[in-house]
Amino acid sequence: MTPSITDLGPISALPNIAAPETNDSGEGFSGILKSALEQVNQLAGGADQQVGAMLQGGNADMSGVMIAVEKADVAFQLVMQVRNKIVTAYQDIEKMQF
Repeated sequence: MTPSITDLGPISALPNIAAPETNDSGEGFSGILKSALEQVNQLAGGADQQVGAMLQGGNADMSGVMIAVEKADVAFQLVMQVRNKIVTAYQDIEKMQF
């Protein structure tokens, strides 16, 4: 029996790196960006550990490993899209004439 999409649990379990409600670091945009990068790094590290444990013959659940890898991939893609938007905005500002 193959698992359905409802078996994976709520989407709200994904980390909220797109729009944090508050930023207690006091650093503004750079603090938010740094926090998002740290979260992506943690997701990637966790996925790497799970893949390593599975490859070494541990009791790793294949579906759990795949979900961790996909979460890390989606988070990385999100950060890359934010980076691309920042670069585009910078280039647009650079082209402006005052």
